[in-house]
Amino acid sequence: MPKPKSFTAWLKTHTDQRNAIGDLARDVSADPDWPSRRGRQGQLDYLEEERGAITEAIETLDRAWDQYEAYRATQVDS
Repeated sequence: MPKPKSFTAWLKTHTDQRNAIGDLARDVSADPDWPSRRGRQGQLDYLEEERGAITEAIETLDRAWDQYEAYRATQVDS
C-alpha cells in the first residue's frame, strides 16, 4: 500500500480548485518559507504569528487539515 501524502503535498494537489482551499494551496505553493514539517499547530502558528493571516485563512487551514485527515483515513483503510 502506498504511503499517504504529507499534508503539504496533499494540499498542493488542490491548486486548481477555485475555492478557499485552492487559494490556500496556491499561497502555500508560492511560499518558500512554508513550514511543511511543523504539523498542524506549527502551520497555524506560522499563519497567525509570522504571516498575520486573517481569520478566514486560519479557518481554511483547519478545514483543509480536516479534509486531509479524512484522506489519510481512506488511505489506511484501503
